[in-house]
Amino acid sequence: MSIVPHWFLPASGDGRTIVARRHADRGEAGSTAREASIDYLAQIARAAEAQGFHGVLTPTGTFCEDAWLTTAALLRETRTLRYLVAFRPGVLSPTLAAQMAATYQRVSGGRLMLNIVTGGDAVEQRRFGDHASHDERYARTDEFLTVLRGAWSPEPFDFTGAHYDVDGATTLAPPDPLPPVYFGGSSDAALPVAARHADVYLTWGEPPAAVAEKIGRVRKLADDLGRSPRFGIRLHVITRDTADEAWAEAARLLDALDPAEIERAQATLRASQSVGQQRMLALHGGSADALTIAPNLWAGVGLVRGGAGTALVGSHTEVADRIAEYHELGIDEFVLSGYPHLEEAYRVGEGVLPELRRRGLLAEPPR
Repeated sequence: MSIVPHWFLPASGDGRTIVARRHADRGEAGSTAREASIDYLAQIARAAEAQGFHGVLTPTGTFCEDAWLTTAALLRETRTLRYLVAFRPGVLSPTLAAQMAATYQRVSGGRLMLNIVTGGDAVEQRRFGDHASHDERYARTDEFLTVLRGAWSPEPFDFTGAHYDVDGATTLAPPDPLPPVYFGGSSDAALPVAARHADVYLTWGEPPAAVAEKIGRVRKLADDLGRSPRFGIRLHVITRDTADEAWAEAARLLDALDPAEIERAQATLRASQSVGQQRMLALHGGSADALTIAPNLWAGVGLVRGGAGTALVGSHTEVADRIAEYHELGIDEFVLSGYPHLEEAYRVGEGVLPELRRRGLLAEPPR
């Protein structure tokens, strides 16, 4: 398959530093240089569409704007761009989610993609009244996705499990097309759920060998079930005309980080139950001394940001080389981002995507 590029909507705010607002909490007061207004997010969405990105990921969390409402408001701002809506299944009825997705597909002309975020932060989960353990959350996600797909089937769907008991789950009409399910998770509890349900298994940006090992495990589990999911990766990008310019920008972002802010962020992130988050932390160990963990792969973002904590850094050609390397491992979908997201969408769209297209690797954007 060809490479499918996506971009990111910073629904918690944006800026010219990583500290603009941490993914997992409020960050410093006044630290967001650009609020996540609908007008600003619309600029990013239009830029992503114009540059040939297929879709945009909108995150979920207490300190993000709601992904369903935000992206629905952006539908009339774009014509072909797809919206990868992240949400936590534990705080929403699966039948209601099936209804919302079906409505969204009809309103948008089939531009919805679903990003299932089981949740790895117990503090965050408890804000929503969710006190399930880590493994219980993944077992619940398994049942949630079973009911979700069942509600889209031709006949009313009954299900009884440990977490859900529904009679006659259905919708006015199934979504057309069915929205693809994107799913991530690195734990032993997560991988079997991915194998059973994911259309696209998402991983964060680790060195290629670690990525190959992880997707190999998911592929084996899925093969045993007769399924063939696609694979995607979430990465930041710092790309410039020359490598020196790109690394100078990485250095600027690093210089803007207060050591006290790094320590506060690391303390919060170390408390996460997410295995994926712990893998991100292990890449740098909380230290800013050795952040280049593979060719052109920089772990500086993860010093203060939860979730995806690595960036591809280099010239447009070098970044394209690394994307092609991940693609050779089996990664087809790339969810990319950069600070600030508006300007960096143009840099990636004008510098990296044409290089991938020249190599015959880039999928044509949706029409």
